[in-house]
Amino acid sequence: MNTKLHAVTDANGRPIKFFMTAGQVSDYTGAAALLSSLPEAEWLLADRGYDADWYREALQDKGIKPCIPGRKSRGKPIKYDRRRVTTRYDRCPKVFLSTVALAATVIFWL
Repeated sequence: MNTKLHAVTDANGRPIKFFMTAGQVSDYTGAAALLSSLPEAEWLLADRGYDADWYREALQDKGIKPCIPGRKSRGKPIKYDRRRVTTRYDRCPKVFLSTVALAATVIFWL
């Protein structure tokens, strides 16, 4: 069994809010849980796991432009800025371990 750590960060990548789910749970669960705590922002960067029309509309209602690639199964392609920041780091052991340490610290503080 594994877990996913959904995080909201500021423009400098500093964490603001976390939400942890089981690894097999859809990213939509994390998106919904953190939606109300999103700060004022111009853009939201996320990976394709967060691609849902309801989420894009909720972001736009908050005045936030979504920069989320469309899922491969989406019929009509979604335009997004391909220069966005990489959002997956689990392939790099050094960064993966620092993320685990950060998650453990956050859990400890709770």
